[in-house]
Amino acid sequence: MVSQPEYAKKLRPLLPPEAFEPAPSKLVLLLLNLVILMGGWAIASTLDQWPAYLLWLYLPISLVMGNSVIVLLFSSHNLMHGSVIRNRRIMGILGLLGLAILWMPPTQWKAVHNREHHNKTNSLTDPDRNYLNEQPKTWGKWIQNLFVPSAEVNPLWLTVGMTSAWGVHTFRNLTSVLFFNDESVDYVPAAFTVSDKERRTIAGEVLIILALHLCILSFLQFNPLKLALSYFLPIGIGYAGLMFYIYTNHMLSPMTSINDPLLNSLSIRVPKFFDWLHLNFSYHTEHHIFPGINSDYYPLVRELLELHYPGRMNLLDAGEAWQLLLQTPRHYKDENTFTDWSEEKSVTSPLSQNLIQN
Repeated sequence: MVSQPEYAKKLRPLLPPEAFEPAPSKLVLLLLNLVILMGGWAIASTLDQWPAYLLWLYLPISLVMGNSVIVLLFSSHNLMHGSVIRNRRIMGILGLLGLAILWMPPTQWKAVHNREHHNKTNSLTDPDRNYLNEQPKTWGKWIQNLFVPSAEVNPLWLTVGMTSAWGVHTFRNLTSVLFFNDESVDYVPAAFTVSDKERRTIAGEVLIILALHLCILSFLQFNPLKLALSYFLPIGIGYAGLMFYIYTNHMLSPMTSINDPLLNSLSIRVPKFFDWLHLNFSYHTEHHIFPGINSDYYPLVRELLELHYPGRMNLLDAGEAWQLLLQTPRHYKDENTFTDWSEEKSVTSPLSQNLIQN
């Protein structure tokens, strides 16, 4: 295995210096999609005046708003990694605005994603990994088993899960940190702790996010029709879209004790339009090599990986990755074997060949 710092040390001199410079122009994407959401809510405020037979005309707006939810996560993700601006205070404010629709406090994001996930990717201590078969069957494990893509999942629950898995992930980690802040918490895949200062900041950010959502609901007059079309539907569409990417990032990969992104991460091929629309988020292995790089340079990182580490990178078409998710169980029996809830099936990770060879 090769560790992430080793890849970065070898490849960084081969990339242009501007790849590592802040790209403040990308703030436009974050702000633009906030404006799109606000515009959608402004239009929705008049829905009670629309004839019933014209309400379907709002559905394309719901779809555009749903995409804005996706872009807000991905643009905030880049922002919080420091590839857009370096001013921490402004980063925190904009991160709060960008992540509010996702119920994710930016301080929590920096802890769970930047610090824990990126440094411990798909290891025993990664909070974003699959549950272990040997872990207790808690409510968190039960819910994830119910609706994540797997060989056993019911299509109806999979649909429900696509629109709500992000919320469950956020709720699990938030309650673990705010209520317990102890590594013994067993309803998350891997519990982590934060400092007392971070914990207070996260609590404050949660209250601000709650207030923002209440403002939106109040602006929409708590009207069921307005909420259904301009709040719940766009959020459901957005969460489903981002979870499609997130499920493929590591769920098919073997666990690794050494943080080797070419083994424990997966990049997918999507139409170029979606790479343009979603800030190259499909280049996930490349992101794990250089978390703070300008996302425009991910394709160049891929070229270098394929040149210097031929045959080692996990790269699949998006459809193929999704089908593999639906053909395999979701709990780790060991580092490269999946099993199901009843422990009746054992399937080797389809991406484990590189682990065996290396």
